[in-house]
Amino acid sequence: MTDTVLRDLVRSPSTPQALALRSQIVLAASEGRSNQEIAARLRIPEVTVGKWRRAFASSGMDGLHDAPRSGRPPKHSDEVWQRIKTRVCEQPKAYSRWSVRTLARDLGLPPSTVHEALVSARLQPHRVRTFTFSPDPEFEAKLLDIVGLYLHPPENAIVLCVDEKSGIQALDRTQPGLPLRAKRPRTWTNEYVRHGTQALLAALEIATGRVIGHVKDRRTSKNFLRFMNDVVAAFPNRDLHIILDNLNIHKNTAAQRWLKRHPLVQFHHTLTHASWANLIECFFSILGKQGLSQRVDRSKKSLRGFLLEYLTAYNETSGPFTWTKGPEQLQGIIEATKAYQEAHPRKRRRRRRKHVANNIKH
Repeated sequence: MTDTVLRDLVRSPSTPQALALRSQIVLAASEGRSNQEIAARLRIPEVTVGKWRRAFASSGMDGLHDAPRSGRPPKHSDEVWQRIKTRVCEQPKAYSRWSVRTLARDLGLPPSTVHEALVSARLQPHRVRTFTFSPDPEFEAKLLDIVGLYLHPPENAIVLCVDEKSGIQALDRTQPGLPLRAKRPRTWTNEYVRHGTQALLAALEIATGRVIGHVKDRRTSKNFLRFMNDVVAAFPNRDLHIILDNLNIHKNTAAQRWLKRHPLVQFHHTLTHASWANLIECFFSILGKQGLSQRVDRSKKSLRGFLLEYLTAYNETSGPFTWTKGPEQLQGIIEATKAYQEAHPRKRRRRRRKHVANNIKH
């Protein structure tokens, strides 16, 4: 059994070289070879062979590992490190957050000591993560409904994620930039000129990653329904499950009438303040980084043409979008949202009553 373990250590590419060498020494010794033969075969000093043979004989496999080393004694006690970790979690008075130097001055310690303590404790006061709890009373039901569509789409049906990316600016630079060169990044001036905006209406088919898009001047109810007509035409006689947010043009009377005329289409509205549940946001992020982050346009027409060309090129290499978190992994955020909603009950907005002039008489 021990020989098998030793051979596995020798063969494994992840085994540290020192441990693999010691395993070879013990294996060679088990074959009846002398220290001199082992040393010559492995090209190591004979004293090394004897050391690890004795260590294995006395402690077995544990004897082949290095013993813990004492090292240099710490310069500061655990009390000092605890004081650093406690203070960095407190809000400073004169700053919005701590830096290494401001914290070091506050504690009267060297910045290197403070930095070492923060790295060791994985405390990062310079970083902030944003979040917003959803006030939607149907948070759990809506979330599980959408996740169910992602993980187990209905048979013979198509799941689409729909949204609008409005306010895409056609930005031009006031001065010509310099192209990319070796050891020098691309440069451009930080001054720009606005030439209007465009709105991209997009539908993402999660099974293929293919995107259907319209580019319009504005995001309106009429444009949205025209776009939906093209989406339905792209998948004739198919059940469509559309995931989209709670924007007014997605839920108004015109949208309800459109749904009645298209019985094969079903809308699934995302949770309030939870756009992350709509996979179309992933595509918009890709568009922003690949296509828009360094874009220069001198007109809305130029921007519109680019967006349509980008969609065509993107669809040629698109792949499926896969949701990876099931109900079990989402239980934490569900419970946290319930706790927040219980602690902060939603206040109903009071509707202002319109008083007729004849009723306001004394």
